[in-house]
Amino acid sequence: MNVRFAIIILLVFFLSTFARAQYTMHKMITVGYTYQNQSFGEVGGKLLFLKNDDVIYRLGGSALMGSANSKFAIMPKLQADILLNFQKNVDFYHSYYFLAGAEGTNKYIAPKIGVSLFGILDLTGGYAFPIGNSGINGKELKGLNVNFTLNIPTVFIHDMLK
Repeated sequence: MNVRFAIIILLVFFLSTFARAQYTMHKMITVGYTYQNQSFGEVGGKLLFLKNDDVIYRLGGSALMGSANSKFAIMPKLQADILLNFQKNVDFYHSYYFLAGAEGTNKYIAPKIGVSLFGILDLTGGYAFPIGNSGINGKELKGLNVNFTLNIPTVFIHDMLK
């Protein structure tokens, strides 16, 4: 119940920021690695919303897959990010962004910060707070949270297949 409430509040907050102006949306496929007291592979998708390149919003969902206590486990993950770069008049326009966001699964919630190169390659870190006494296969999921994610725009994939 608490996870659903937190996710709804987070989504309402991010969606309310889009009501002010016309934003464009881009779809991305994500693959990555997550360390949350255990190693997980990540596969999913994200929606990227932007009006200009200074502030970018992303919402995503993915599946975390890995082995916990020698048993295969899968967890759903929802996430929301804000990417910021207010640098003007540079040669290589907006090559990096500062990233702030949060991710949540049915086992933990983790605020995070990090950097993103071109909005495509993300390196983030944070701290996970467990939801209740729920672990995965007897493994408690709390503490340091590290993510390395590659976000591949579907437009790029479409252009490669032409």
